[in-house]
Amino acid sequence: MEWLNDNAQAISAITSILTLGVWFFYAQLLYNGYVRQRRPRVIINRGLGTGQNALCLISNMSSESIYIQHVVAILHTEQRSYQVDVAEYQEEKEDKQQEKSIRSHQGPLASGDYLHMQRFADIAEQIRVTWQLDNNIFEQPNLQLELRVIAIYGSEDRPIGASRTFYLRDPSTSKPALIPVSVDTRRLNSRLQRRKVKRWAEDIDNLESR
Repeated sequence: MEWLNDNAQAISAITSILTLGVWFFYAQLLYNGYVRQRRPRVIINRGLGTGQNALCLISNMSSESIYIQHVVAILHTEQRSYQVDVAEYQEEKEDKQQEKSIRSHQGPLASGDYLHMQRFADIAEQIRVTWQLDNNIFEQPNLQLELRVIAIYGSEDRPIGASRTFYLRDPSTSKPALIPVSVDTRRLNSRLQRRKVKRWAEDIDNLESR
């Protein structure tokens, strides 16, 4: 007791520091949970199959709605890359006498909601037709189809991005396929990445204005 009385001030100071450290630890946990919940997350995946006729699905797993500005499809060949904004496309009619209609995927997407684009094969074909490429381009090895989503999240100024790439031919057999290059969709949410996404959007706007 005498030792405690002699060192009461030091013990009190150490106890205060330890208490502050515990509160700081819990505050950091709460902050990390809040940031994780607020972090935008867009997923690009396949639906109704796993081959090239599968639908391209875009899901919004963020806590708030997003506004989709552009959906860019890029065909990567060994020579160069070809890109097309596929957010708007002509929808084919079963009745050939009916006129084709323009379908747009630009607009808001609620939290937990998803939209289905064209089939992956149709997206690749749209790139081929737009760039007037030969039909045998799909026979090239190491052919990849990349999908990029450019969107606005909440009230933030800079756009967010998501990207995922698929092999259009099986690297081991060279047969037509649709194989994801990565397990998950790449998120572009950091400040530096958002600058890159903004340049993507500016490049698309410049191409469309020509």
